[in-house]
Amino acid sequence: MKHFLLAAAMVLFLAPLSRAQSEKLPRTNVPTPSPAPSPANAPTPEPATQTVEPVTSQPSQPPAKSTGLGFVVPAEKARPIVVTRFEKPPTIDGQLDEEVWKSAAVFKDFYQIDPGDNTAPTKPTEVLAGYDAKFLYIAFRAFDEKDKVRATVAKRDNIFSDDYVGMFLDTFNDQRKAFEFFFNPLGIQGDGVITEGRGEDFSVDVLMDSKGLINDEGYVVEIAIPFKSLRYEAGKGKLWGVHFLRRIKRNNNELDSWMPFSRSVNSNLAQSGHITGLDGISTERTLEIIPSLTISETGRRVASLTPPLGVDPGRIVNQPVELEPGLTAKFGLSPTTTLDLALNPDFAQVEADQLVVTTNQRFPIFFPEKRPFFLEGIDIFRTPIQAVHTRAIVDPDVALKLSGKQGKNTFGLMVASDNGPGNLSLDDRSSLAACIERRDYFPGNPLGIVCNNEKFIDKNAYIGVLRLKRDVGKGDSTVGLIATTYNFIEKHNQLGGIDGRFRVNKNTTVNFQLLGTSSRNFFFDPQTASSAYRTGTGFGYSTTYDLQGRNWGFQLFGEGYTKDYRADVGFFGRTNTNFNSAYVRYNSDPKPKKTILSYHVHDFSWIGYDFQGRIQNWESENYIEWRLPRNSYFSLAWEPAYERIVEEEFGNSRNAPCVRTADPLNPLRTICRSAFSGPEEISVYKHHFFIAGNSQYSKKIQFNGRAVWRTNHLDLDFGGGRRFPRVSPAALEAAAFRASNSALCADSHAPNACFAPLDPGPGLLFEFTGGVTYQPTNELRLSLNYVKNRLVRNDTDRVAFDTNILTFRGTYQFTKATFARAIIDYNTLNQRARAQLLLGWTPNPGTAFYAGYNDDLNYGFNSISSSIVPGFRRNGRTYFVKMSYLFRKSFGS
Repeated sequence: MKHFLLAAAMVLFLAPLSRAQSEKLPRTNVPTPSPAPSPANAPTPEPATQTVEPVTSQPSQPPAKSTGLGFVVPAEKARPIVVTRFEKPPTIDGQLDEEVWKSAAVFKDFYQIDPGDNTAPTKPTEVLAGYDAKFLYIAFRAFDEKDKVRATVAKRDNIFSDDYVGMFLDTFNDQRKAFEFFFNPLGIQGDGVITEGRGEDFSVDVLMDSKGLINDEGYVVEIAIPFKSLRYEAGKGKLWGVHFLRRIKRNNNELDSWMPFSRSVNSNLAQSGHITGLDGISTERTLEIIPSLTISETGRRVASLTPPLGVDPGRIVNQPVELEPGLTAKFGLSPTTTLDLALNPDFAQVEADQLVVTTNQRFPIFFPEKRPFFLEGIDIFRTPIQAVHTRAIVDPDVALKLSGKQGKNTFGLMVASDNGPGNLSLDDRSSLAACIERRDYFPGNPLGIVCNNEKFIDKNAYIGVLRLKRDVGKGDSTVGLIATTYNFIEKHNQLGGIDGRFRVNKNTTVNFQLLGTSSRNFFFDPQTASSAYRTGTGFGYSTTYDLQGRNWGFQLFGEGYTKDYRADVGFFGRTNTNFNSAYVRYNSDPKPKKTILSYHVHDFSWIGYDFQGRIQNWESENYIEWRLPRNSYFSLAWEPAYERIVEEEFGNSRNAPCVRTADPLNPLRTICRSAFSGPEEISVYKHHFFIAGNSQYSKKIQFNGRAVWRTNHLDLDFGGGRRFPRVSPAALEAAAFRASNSALCADSHAPNACFAPLDPGPGLLFEFTGGVTYQPTNELRLSLNYVKNRLVRNDTDRVAFDTNILTFRGTYQFTKATFARAIIDYNTLNQRARAQLLLGWTPNPGTAFYAGYNDDLNYGFNSISSSIVPGFRRNGRTYFVKMSYLFRKSFGS
């Protein structure tokens, strides 16, 4: 309790965070908690506090009915719509010329919900729906001026800069999760899953058929979704929740919806319409098998076998050609339950991680999962605390997953055998071999030489995850259990906990999660300056109180992790910390015909402190953002802040006893250095200033930029690699001593003056992120992104680091399935460039062919000789071909 009282005693003011704007769906302006809620100023469907009339009057319809959501919905939309059963399947060609479409259920009279507020849309839209035993058929008629429709030949899920139509399908009608299906005017697909309170996940790919055509009346998209591609409950009397949506980009990003939408309600799926009548669906069990094969050859720079006189330039040596077969399989045990199997799944070479700034970072950096097997049904395993992050499973030989939903119960079970921890790199294996050979020089091993990694080589880690969740009460309330286990030689971790989400009313939700962990591992003790292999127990917690209305929103959030908390199957950063925040925002009512369409302001303040009650940091951000015409935004922010660091988090405490080096060949050397050269605690008051803007100005040009100035930002004195050695006073003094005492400092008994402990100090940090995308034709897309981080210390006026990351990406999309792509990344910090050329063919999820080339170069530096050389020098290269094919077979009727 004292931690919450301490947090409450702080004066909590403002704070913005990067705007998490969703282009795909209406949103209710809910900030994302931990570690900093994102401002809720995305285009959001606005509430209707008054009665809303349909766009097109139909006198024969029954009177409107109240929904309890703050407005009245016409009766024909308040009651479920019966979907027509087709006797003959239509041809999916974008024509809608078959007789069967004349009998389809019709959804029309859309509302403009953004930037308008349940007003008449600028263009009409109609949706037709029907089904047969195996498919759900949907067709969109989007009326428009032919020459103004925005459409490009795009990759799957990359359609949201175009005009598009789409829908949510809540196939369990539980207001908790729904499939998302979106299509640009050419029928190219973007699909995913939305989970209420968790947001969207577009890593999901659903096998379906779609075709779009632009015609004189606008465009038509025709879709066939196999029921076996969905998880659902159907039958007599069963309801599915549904939203039908349309985006018109040129009209200030206009979003139209078949159902009216209230901004006063903190839920998307609670405002769905409903469809019914899906009887007699074939209850097929489906088996999907995807064999894959990767063929690659890698060359890496090594020292020359017969080095010439002078500098060894090294040479590229090609490794043997590698064949990596793999297999993934999915068996639909029922429409609600799926069993997945993977043998050696890995497609990492096709989608590499984006370069990020790692300089001056204390804690791990999160990278998203990209492998299809682990993305399947991943929403089941997601909780407020990231207890499951499947990238912890590095290179599984085999993985198995059972997941699904039965009634109110959702479940997931995953097990894996991972050879990643024991699959040492070539360099590590060479070092290990050298160590073993060196040990043989000492009969009986009298000096106790131990070769690191010897007992780990080629051993597997064993991993398990269990997730159970139950729907409770009304709305989207749930309670859940989660448990994970990780076991590898001397590394064991068990985690278990409970979580819940409760809807108090249409505006308010409460979330919580409690986790306990037990680990058998090495834990460093700064007081003894040593690591002890022991059992450590810890716990983590997360709680959120969230109230969101039409104009005002408020959130309280708390999160914390004890010192020995570990989640080896999940993701965790700082431990022995608590994070408490308060967030208040105001969204203006939109004015679609004004120069400023709307504005958003928020105050976000947070405090971090350890379990000893010591403040670690606090920030208070004041943020304002204006929404402008042409899909443009502009924002400003100011953030006063405080940061405090203590020596024991960085290494040895100054009270730790002297320890002897572990090097048996230098048994007399003694090190008596604390982690910091100066005070054992360092604190600073800071100010952050932000300016940002972005625009989808036209179909051809899009751009964005964000600049941040941070005064008194702490340089942790880690240095910035070869080009930016440490520039703290202590480091400069030690460098000067080494320069004048080179022989003394080269000796194995060198004095402490040759070395400098960390000497953190404040400086001015400038950050910039920005990019521009240019699409000169419907098929060609070019983008350039730039990231800069530069810190200058106050005490020495030296540049601690200056990182510039440039990324160029060019894609030519021949068809929606075939593309050629080039990516070039360059990081000035290490003067390293990496490039990829890729030719791909992906006709459907599961079937793919890639041929690619990866290159890795350094500019002006030879990594073998550690010398400066002119021009670029290659570190390594890889040629690869990856192929997979989906075999799909259904059983039953």
